[in-house]
Amino acid sequence: MKQTIHMIATLTIIGSLVGALLSYVAGWAAPKIEINKKKDTEEAIYKVQPEAKRFEKLNIKTIEVYKVYDDSGKALGYAMPYEGNGFQGKIRLMFGIKNDLKELTGLEILEQSETPGLGAKIVDDEFRGQFLKLITQPLIEWVKGSKPEKENQIQTITGATISSKAVVAILNDGIKKLSESAVTGGEK
Repeated sequence: MKQTIHMIATLTIIGSLVGALLSYVAGWAAPKIEINKKKDTEEAIYKVQPEAKRFEKLNIKTIEVYKVYDDSGKALGYAMPYEGNGFQGKIRLMFGIKNDLKELTGLEILEQSETPGLGAKIVDDEFRGQFLKLITQPLIEWVKGSKPEKENQIQTITGATISSKAVVAILNDGIKKLSESAVTGGEK
């Protein structure tokens, strides 16, 4: 009995120390993670809107969206981080779109946990390049096993159709949310 109590006490002390250490590390790392996430977001804005010289975050409650401007202060469009489900987890991306919401200006994948060598190819320039100047109305579509024939289509990645389709679904949903808020007067 004495040995059991000793083991429980030892494990309790070790567990408490490890818990306290983990809490300290999490508290120390959280602001640094937030700073890096903000830096990554800012860099992605300029990648998806290459002509932009400055941006401002819009005060829209339901989504995070940035209005981008050129040197002269002319509005070029929007940059919007958005996320949804992929094959193995969340996919967080940033897309750039013109003011009229009818043409994409770029796509960056900010976070993903798709299958290495297959679904993870969504970060490759070859896949992301298909979204440059892609028409968004009607909705973006995907084709499998053939070249896109319409201005609103992209070709899926062979062996990673689900990840490719997920990116398209995330984009369509994000554009819809942006349209419902920014274009219809949701900017506050």
